[in-house]
Amino acid sequence: MRIPSLIWILHIVNLIRGLENTKILRYRRSSSVSRLCPAGCVTCSSLNGCLSCKPRLFFHLELDGMRQRGICLSSCPRGHYGMRSPHISTCKRCKEDCAACFSENFCTRCHPGHFLFRGKCENSCPNGVTANAALRECTECSIGCEACVRRNVCVRCRADLYFLHGQCHHTCPREFEPDVQLMQCLPRVHCEVGEWTDWSPCVRRRSTRAYRRGEETRTRQVLQPPSVSGDPCPHVSEIRKCVIKKRPKNPSRLY
Repeated sequence: MRIPSLIWILHIVNLIRGLENTKILRYRRSSSVSRLCPAGCVTCSSLNGCLSCKPRLFFHLELDGMRQRGICLSSCPRGHYGMRSPHISTCKRCKEDCAACFSENFCTRCHPGHFLFRGKCENSCPNGVTANAALRECTECSIGCEACVRRNVCVRCRADLYFLHGQCHHTCPREFEPDVQLMQCLPRVHCEVGEWTDWSPCVRRRSTRAYRRGEETRTRQVLQPPSVSGDPCPHVSEIRKCVIKKRPKNPSRLY
């Protein structure tokens, strides 16, 4: 009875050694394969590229001629988004009208002809929102603005508001005045005048009874007329009293 038991024990020992050798062989093969794979791959094949990736990397299939080859990336390429799972993280393609996306249902950039609005690509923007062709997105304007290039840069205001420097105003700020036809705030223009001219010769007025008493005048030009609410022009002419000088006697009349 002792001999068969010993044989059975030796058989079990040999079986355990065989399993250990098989594991070592598989480990060596996998180690040699991983050393030959591109960076980031755990396993690969010469025909299909990467078959599995290291942790935190995304598995992605790229076109290689007519075939697809697997690669491992730290982030997914344009037009794809990353989906993580406990077993394998993969790159998924965005929807057809979406050029870049954060997830399956949230776009971050659209193809030409579509406009991004709240994570979706639309053919046109809804009312109250401006289509920005350069950014390919629907821009929500500030309150009172009907069209804008960015949220704080308006190009057309509501009918009852005044436009000024990309903003809409109920009343125009200081140093500006409203134009009710254009519905714009225009700069307030103040009057500007030039220099005074020299005094004119002293002239006796017919209404003046005093002998040798007269008046002389001077003027100045308006260089810039004022706007409706601008500072008005000061007076542009002055008159003052003067004494008419005696004319010298003609010497020829003395002889």
